[in-house]
Amino acid sequence: MGGGETAKTRIRRLGAFIAVVAVLVVLLLLWQTLRRRSADAVSTAGSDRTTGDLAFVSIGTGAVTGVYYQVGGAIMKLVNAKQAEYSLNVTFKATEGSVYNIDAVLNGDLDFGVVQSDRQYQAYNGLSEWAERGMQMELRAVCSFYPEAVTLVAGADTDIRALENLKGKRVGIGDPESGLRGNALDVLSTFGMDWQTDIQAQGMEILQSIKALQDGQIDAFFYTVGHPAVVITEATSGTRKARFVPITGMDNLIRTSPYYAAAKIPVKLYPKVENTEDVPTIGVMTTLVTSTRVPDQVVYCIAKEIFQSLPEFKAMHPAFADMVPQEMVRHGLSAPLHVGAQRYFREAGLLTD
Repeated sequence: MGGGETAKTRIRRLGAFIAVVAVLVVLLLLWQTLRRRSADAVSTAGSDRTTGDLAFVSIGTGAVTGVYYQVGGAIMKLVNAKQAEYSLNVTFKATEGSVYNIDAVLNGDLDFGVVQSDRQYQAYNGLSEWAERGMQMELRAVCSFYPEAVTLVAGADTDIRALENLKGKRVGIGDPESGLRGNALDVLSTFGMDWQTDIQAQGMEILQSIKALQDGQIDAFFYTVGHPAVVITEATSGTRKARFVPITGMDNLIRTSPYYAAAKIPVKLYPKVENTEDVPTIGVMTTLVTSTRVPDQVVYCIAKEIFQSLPEFKAMHPAFADMVPQEMVRHGLSAPLHVGAQRYFREAGLLTD
């Protein structure tokens, strides 16, 4: 009799266990269904404006003191002001820069990224940081904004007046996730310098470089930026006086790398810098990238608002002042244009082919 009761107890326990498993299976299936519906709503919200749902769009920029951060803020302000029309909610975040932004766009952590034109070229063509991974075929261009000058700032109390004077010096070359690191290495190698042996390279982000320069911990630093830039004003206005160092002898780099062009740093923008004449250098373009996974309608709306509100956009920062629509759809774009951007540019008469 005792054995019969034990068997019944086991049966009851087994039945209870099966019931719990069945409930868990039902809950799992329900969760997966709701998740799919939520994903579908986000992917189509940009095109189905009658539902009232918002598609949440993220943009990666750069350091909070840099101009990239201002680009992200300008796009957010303009697009979010018309949420009823676009059904988009744009956010932007500070990041380590171009390399980080491209990788985050490609893996889906970001929808858009502000990046240097050279990094866009290298990623799409499987060069530099992307050499082992190969061509990043899902990368897409949206537009370009303004030129960025490769800027070399040195303490005025040093003998650094030309590139050759960098030998043996402590030089900030940017962190590995930044576009400026690649520019600094391009300049040094073109000039015949090995950054690992000919200089004392310091892998600092820009705010660290400025502090280190003012504290006498480094002799110079590179920074690729659109001018005027708050960080360069800070670097040239401190207790330790500073100068811009010309970057010349780059003809071969410009000839072999389609994303570089000759540029100048206007010294009138920095009244406390030691230089009295504009400083020659090279530059790249600031661009906006996305990926093939971002819906066409979302990219269409972002491109439309940037270009239709260009006067307001240009008024948000001095670096934006000279942007020209025809140049923004042609210069610095190495990856194919996203289908959504192409659609708007054709409608606006900016693309004819």
